[in-house]
Amino acid sequence: MTLNLVKLCVGVSAIEDLAAWQTEHRRRKSQDGVDCAYHRTFQTPKRQAELLDGGSIYWVIRGIIMVRQKLVGFEEGTKEDGSACCTLMLDRTLVPVRPTPRRAFQGWRYLDSADAPPDLRKGKKDQIAAMPAEMRKKLADLGLI
Repeated sequence: MTLNLVKLCVGVSAIEDLAAWQTEHRRRKSQDGVDCAYHRTFQTPKRQAELLDGGSIYWVIRGIIMVRQKLVGFEEGTKEDGSACCTLMLDRTLVPVRPTPRRAFQGWRYLDSADAPPDLRKGKKDQIAAMPAEMRKKLADLGLI
């Protein structure tokens, strides 16, 4: 059964900001040689097999789940201060999802696939996907989508 993570994306106000920040500061090769984005976290997920079975990390940007990235691996690592951490290896592709409000929390949380917001489809059929990102965010803030 596929499982996901949800994590606050602090200091970012739009998907484009996250993409630029990851390209500039959080890009490296995984142990398998794959070009990835990465995120360090203090706690190591215990349910890694379920997460790697098609799971993603869903980023909460300013109180709204806005985007996801596929999880491609986990590595042991160290933070800048030398403390041990878990490095989440992420596919570099950012996939916009239907904006979904989410309250603040610390760390990360598991997110069942049944509770995960659906991806925004490309094309004219999905009117929400056709909206500018800022408009989607404002409508989600108002609880309209």
